[in-house]
Amino acid sequence: MPSALPLGDPAPADGLLPASTAERAAERNFGVYLHVPFCRVRCGYCDFNTYTATELRGVAQSDYAAHAISEVAFAAGVLEATGIASRAASTVFFGGGTPTMLPATDLTAMLASVRDAWGLAEGAEVTTEANPDSVDAAYLEQLAAAGFTRVSFGMQSAVPHVLATLERTHDPERVPLVVEWARAAGLQVSLDLIYGTPGESLDDWSRSLESAIACRPDHLSAYSLIVEPGTKLARQIKSGGVAEPDEDLQADMYELADARLAAAGYGWYEVSNWATDDAHRSRHNLAYWQGHDWWGIGPGAHSHVGGVRWWNVKHPAAYAGRVLAGESPAAGRETLDAETQRVERVLLLTRIRDGLSTTELDQHGRTAVAGLIADGLVDAKAALRGVVELTLRGRLLADAVVRRLLADD
Repeated sequence: MPSALPLGDPAPADGLLPASTAERAAERNFGVYLHVPFCRVRCGYCDFNTYTATELRGVAQSDYAAHAISEVAFAAGVLEATGIASRAASTVFFGGGTPTMLPATDLTAMLASVRDAWGLAEGAEVTTEANPDSVDAAYLEQLAAAGFTRVSFGMQSAVPHVLATLERTHDPERVPLVVEWARAAGLQVSLDLIYGTPGESLDDWSRSLESAIACRPDHLSAYSLIVEPGTKLARQIKSGGVAEPDEDLQADMYELADARLAAAGYGWYEVSNWATDDAHRSRHNLAYWQGHDWWGIGPGAHSHVGGVRWWNVKHPAAYAGRVLAGESPAAGRETLDAETQRVERVLLLTRIRDGLSTTELDQHGRTAVAGLIADGLVDAKAALRGVVELTLRGRLLADAVVRRLLADD
């Protein structure tokens, strides 16, 4: 089952936000995330808030777009009532699940509702995730015509036995085809990869990297497999049916990825993300890491505006009941104090190549930088400019770097 929602304070039914969220709002970008919680099958490693047809009860998938559009209208009303001047959406991201399980007309209607509510900033980035077997050329052309600018395909691997372990259903030979269709439609392309799957060798991973690079996407993400509690994969590992991921092998895979991608002209800009140039970075994800504002639409979606964070009820039926009644679908929320916000900025900004300004650190953190340089975890030249930028070794040990910046060993 999907992971549990965090604990928090009760969220008001009218969704109204504290007046403090309007302070300096004009200096922050505004993005919209639309969660589409449907998948054809549930992959054994996944703990996202998603539902297959056999798991969905009390609500129809065909009604989902209308429910999401209702929340968009509700969100626009809340921001206006809170006193936050309307800001055009800089980025819009459809995630899941598999957004392209819905008809293209549903996604385009949801995007139109965002445009109607807030407008889209000039040059706005509009992305949808997709599985390679969930779209065809005509579908991608419809998205591009409606204003989508980018598609992120869940490639994961080019090796059949690795895909089988992950319970991915697509044929790896379809990936170059869908990339070609997306490019023909005028869409930018990102490919998502996963490394460290049980049974995956370094040669397997090398093959996946070469296959991905051969497609010449604009952007690549590579994530190490995390075994989430409660997933089918976690149960298989616990029973001894599947081997646990090898952390040393995962580190070797990361180093191989960085070397191959650099040689092919891709630069890292976040620990798990590479792009051909700055223009092809995922601006939506950067907004998360940089602490901007976004409203998450859909069951289980998370939002953040001006230091207030909240999350929606998880089940699509409960979500539908709330939004159709004109109530906030939020299950809970929290207001972040200044110190918590500072700690989160250290945690997130350390992960991106643009780095963390040492002015964000307290005295302990500034003192710790010298030791991190000596240990080969932080770039010395960047530190002289007042920026904490991770080295390759530092990226492999990013969590440890953050711990040292924030607290005594």
